[in-house]
Amino acid sequence: MPLHTIDKKKIIEKFALSEKDTGSSAVQIAVLTEEIRYLTEHMKIHRKDFASKRGLITKVSKRRSLLKYLKRVDEVQYKDIIGRLGLKR
Repeated sequence: MPLHTIDKKKIIEKFALSEKDTGSSAVQIAVLTEEIRYLTEHMKIHRKDFASKRGLITKVSKRRSLLKYLKRVDEVQYKDIIGRLGLKR
C-alpha cells in the first residue's frame, strides 16, 4: 500500500534539497524507508501475504541501490541520510 499523500508530502519537505525537489536520491530513500517500515509491520500480522513480501523485497533492493549510489557520489549526504533515518550502515 502506498503512503498517504499527506505523509509523503511531509517526508518530501523534510528531506528535499531545494523547494521543488521531489526526486533526489535523499527523498527517494526517505520515502522508500517509510514504505518499508509500513510493509514490515504488515508482514508481522499477515505472514502469508506473498505479494506484499515481494513488494517489500523490491523496495529494500531499490533503497539499497540508491544508498550505494549516494555513498559513491556524495558521502557526506549519505552519512546525513543514514543518521536522520536511523538506518544501520
